[in-house]
Amino acid sequence: MQVTGNVTMATVSALFSAGTNAQKNGKVSGDMVVDFAALEKVDSSAVSLMLVWLREAQRNKVNLRFINVPGNLMSLAKLYGVAELLTLSTAE
Repeated sequence: MQVTGNVTMATVSALFSAGTNAQKNGKVSGDMVVDFAALEKVDSSAVSLMLVWLREAQRNKVNLRFINVPGNLMSLAKLYGVAELLTLSTAE
């Protein structure tokens, strides 16, 4: 499964539900890739969302990866001391 889209305050709850429901309902098995290539705006809610998805992925035995993570989101994860918990691949 690949999740794409913009993460803003207005959409974080919808993305939260989509990601966690997909894992819980067995729609994701093995690998889940979240691609932030189309991300336009980011704030701390994106980091929180990533941590929740990670917790759910671990609970459901799903290998979760984040790709095309923009520099500002990477900086926030580092600032909060959670970058090493997340599997992050920077934007190319």
